[in-house]
Amino acid sequence: MSVSQLRLAVPLVFSLALPGAARAADGAIHLYLQPFPPEAGRLRLAIASLSAVAASGTVWPLEVRLRVLDPAAARRQRLLASGRLPAGSYTGFLLAIERAALESESGEAALLVPDAPVRLDVPFTVAGRQAPLFWLALDYPGSIAEGFRLAPIFKVSTPSRPIAAHAGFVTSTASGTITVFDKHLGQAVALLDPCAGPAGLALDRRRGRLFVACSEDDEIQAIDVAAGEIVERARLFPGDGPLEIALTPDGGTLVSVNAGSNTISFFDAASLARLERIPVGTGPASIAIEASGERAFVFNTLSNSLSVVDIAGRRVTATISTDAPPTRGQLDARGDRLYVIHERSTFMTVLDARRLTTITRARVGVGIAAIEIDAIRGLLYLGGRHDTAVDLYDPQALVPIHRIKVGAEVSYLTMDVEDDRLYMVSPDTRRLIVGRLADRTIVTEIDVGDGPCRVAIMGGR
Repeated sequence: MSVSQLRLAVPLVFSLALPGAARAADGAIHLYLQPFPPEAGRLRLAIASLSAVAASGTVWPLEVRLRVLDPAAARRQRLLASGRLPAGSYTGFLLAIERAALESESGEAALLVPDAPVRLDVPFTVAGRQAPLFWLALDYPGSIAEGFRLAPIFKVSTPSRPIAAHAGFVTSTASGTITVFDKHLGQAVALLDPCAGPAGLALDRRRGRLFVACSEDDEIQAIDVAAGEIVERARLFPGDGPLEIALTPDGGTLVSVNAGSNTISFFDAASLARLERIPVGTGPASIAIEASGERAFVFNTLSNSLSVVDIAGRRVTATISTDAPPTRGQLDARGDRLYVIHERSTFMTVLDARRLTTITRARVGVGIAAIEIDAIRGLLYLGGRHDTAVDLYDPQALVPIHRIKVGAEVSYLTMDVEDDRLYMVSPDTRRLIVGRLADRTIVTEIDVGDGPCRVAIMGGR
């Protein structure tokens, strides 16, 4: 692990990248600020800019995600800056401080800040799909000089990848990235830049592979979890727009939900060889597969229907009309009941999964976007875009019995049974929020890229 200690640099003259050159930027990069040390409890500073410096001397501005650094903002790891850079070699970064102060009982005491940007010397390369991710840790004792002067020192490091059993992944569709996090650390540790519009995820835990639906590239990719490298690719038809993918319980078949062509595609999971492609309803958005692996339910948002699919026969055997529109669903542990949520309906539909008939409809509120079932506790979790909490329902009585106060909208849920954690994707805050199921409290939050979409974890449901 390389570490650089960075002090105030001499004044530098640098040129900004030309506007046209920005279109050539093809590699993602994330810089994470590590939590402030306890002794920095009184420091507050504001960042003016943060840029990457190419070996040629060209400076590429990054988007600063966290402008003000103080103990409240830096109590956990935060995404400090991000952007996309042209492929090539880089010598480090330039960090410009706008202002700084030390808080005391009598108020704030302003600190003198460097006139020129602080240089962060850490060589790196942007190439292929291995996107750089760095941790920046403030060396507080070395940063405060005599005479109320701030001479910031940051230790810059490249974190180690987690062991496969501790890895988690979040797709950010707008950023075109996948954030890799260590679920035991609760921190981002690596960044993947696989394709345009990464969306749905599926994990083959036995083979150690992560499958990614590349919605804008009409492609499915298989990524080696331990190495973080693409090992297989499968091309879909132009315009398929794969949105969601699911793996059969035996790990043999991968199913892709193609929102752009109103179809689903079947692949051999080991080789990613395409087996078949069949039509379903209009606007398919997600899929639920039975524990037996015999049938799948495809949720068609524009035709307000469910397509029941025979996986072995690769054909639609029934179509069920629903409230508008069905966005997602979950089967209970026995596979008897299918719980279906709808974007614009205040009701959740409960279907008999065997007879394909409606058992009941329960009022759950409008805008429910996420659903998960806790088979151990026998609870149903629902999260939405118009609430800041996840509600826990009794799946039989269909009444809420508890809440997890999230403080943000939730669009996707998944559960880690082994670690007793609930992972919640929050698009509006660009975060992955992690809750503890035992006491329904938030244990950590992880900043990710723009448009977070799905999360998958090793050891999860």
